[in-house]
Amino acid sequence: MFGKITTVLKILSIFTHFMTKLLPFIQHQCKWPVWRMEIDELSNIIFLEVRNGADKLVSFTSIGLDNGMVNFDGLTTPERWLTGIETAFDGVFVLHNYQSEKGPAHKGLTAIDGHTGKTLWSNYNLAFDYLSVNGPVVYNTQIQPKKLFLADIKTGETVRNYQPIIDEVLNNRILSPQVLPVQAFKSLPDGVEAYGNTVDYLEHNNFRIVSLHTFLDGQLKQVLYIFDDEGDTVYHDLLQTDIQKLQPEAFVVHNNKLIYLKNRSVLIVLNLQNTVL
Repeated sequence: MFGKITTVLKILSIFTHFMTKLLPFIQHQCKWPVWRMEIDELSNIIFLEVRNGADKLVSFTSIGLDNGMVNFDGLTTPERWLTGIETAFDGVFVLHNYQSEKGPAHKGLTAIDGHTGKTLWSNYNLAFDYLSVNGPVVYNTQIQPKKLFLADIKTGETVRNYQPIIDEVLNNRILSPQVLPVQAFKSLPDGVEAYGNTVDYLEHNNFRIVSLHTFLDGQLKQVLYIFDDEGDTVYHDLLQTDIQKLQPEAFVVHNNKLIYLKNRSVLIVLNLQNTVL
C-alpha cells in the first residue's frame, strides 16, 4: 500500500518538475541584428528595428506578444537607412528620420499600421516629444517657441493643445533587471562562474532570472538562467558567444513575458505565468 503511494508521489513529483520547465513561446530569427525593440502597451505588439550596417539597410518586424503571430517581417520604407522607430501606440508604430548620417537629431514622423504594414501618414514638420496615456505628444519644428500638441496616431492630426494634468506619461510596464554584485548571488549551477563584478537579476512570479558573463571553452560568453522558487534550473540559454566586452542588460519582462535577444538577431519570448496543475 505504502509502496504504491510512494510510487504515485514520485510520478507526480516528476510530472510537476517537467510541467515547470519553460519553453520559448516565440522564437523569431531576424535577417540582421536587432537595434531597437518597442512594445505597444495597448495592442501588446512588439516592433523590431533590424539593421544591416554593411549595406546600410533597415527593416521592421511586427509580432503579437499574445498569440506569437508575425504580422510582417522585413518591412522597408523609401528611406532605406536614415530612419528608425520612435514610439508605438494603439496598434501603430511611428518612425523618425535622421537629419544626417553623422548626427542623432531626428526629423519628421511616419506612422505605420502595426498589423498590415501600411503607411498611414507622414509629416516632415512634426517631431515627437513623449508618449502620453492619450497618445503621442508632438510639436511643429517650424513654430518657435516650441508648443506641444496631442496627436491622433492613426491620422497624424493634432487633436488639441497639450494638457499636462491629463496627458501624463504612459507607463510601459516593462520590468528591467537590477544589477547585483556577484557576491550577492549564490544560486548559480555547479561549474558556472560569473566573470566581472555584477549580474543582472529579476524576480517575477516565483521565478528568479539572472544573466551573467562567464568564460566557456576559453571564450567570453553571456548566459541566461531561470530558477524556480526551489532553486531548480527550469530554463537556460547561451545569449552571445565570443564577445569582446561585457554586454548591457540582456532581458526585460513585460506582462508576464520574458523577452530577450539571442546572438542579437533572434527574438525569444517565454511565458512566465505560474503553472497550475
